[in-house]
Amino acid sequence: MAQAIRQAGTEVGEPNECAKRNVQRWESGKVGRPRGIYVRSLERVTGLPIEALGFALPVPNTRAKGRAVTNGHGTVQGKVVEVGATTAPGGAIPMTKHNDHSTLSGIWLSRYEYHSSGRGSDFTGEHFVVIIQHGNKLTARSLPDGSSNPDSPLTLDLTVEGNVVTGTWREETAANGYYAGAVYHGAIQLLVEPTGRKMSGKWVGFGKDFDVNTGPWELTFKDASTSKTAMAEYNRRP
Repeated sequence: MAQAIRQAGTEVGEPNECAKRNVQRWESGKVGRPRGIYVRSLERVTGLPIEALGFALPVPNTRAKGRAVTNGHGTVQGKVVEVGATTAPGGAIPMTKHNDHSTLSGIWLSRYEYHSSGRGSDFTGEHFVVIIQHGNKLTARSLPDGSSNPDSPLTLDLTVEGNVVTGTWREETAANGYYAGAVYHGAIQLLVEPTGRKMSGKWVGFGKDFDVNTGPWELTFKDASTSKTAMAEYNRRP
């Protein structure tokens, strides 16, 4: 498990030094919430949001400001805690507020369009994906049965800068499908609408004949919850 977490960190450009003792401390409950660099790798390895793995969530809707208080409101590392925003793990990067739920975390419907030269027609790929935001990083994983093309898991690793979302995508096609288990990957850039309920943009990737293609991609917000109940509801074909 530790080796898989190290490998996942390397794949997304965030190398970590996960060791056997880290995994043991998580499993025993001695560490209630891993550091952010481990959280993203854990989600990548397991395909599940961190809260579904039994870890504690950060306190929502809090922001640290640079002055200490002794008036009974409480002091956190010499900083006042106020309602109204959220802090990233370690307090390093504030989460971007896009909607009523403060972050882009939740269940979304991913929809992209592509042209099949072999079949001479345009097609659409749809997945229900779970998005988790940590600071300015987004990880998205499709639900096991939440795809219009069965057995074609989709992953997205993204960075948010204001209303611009940029990153990479990867999809493993079904072994018994038209593309016979081929793995495709590429880049993606999206713009978040002011409501925070839709992201629209374009993907870039290579085709079956190794030519570079592009097409539209959009994600539509469905549910702010990433609980087991919510995931079960959307674990179906779109």
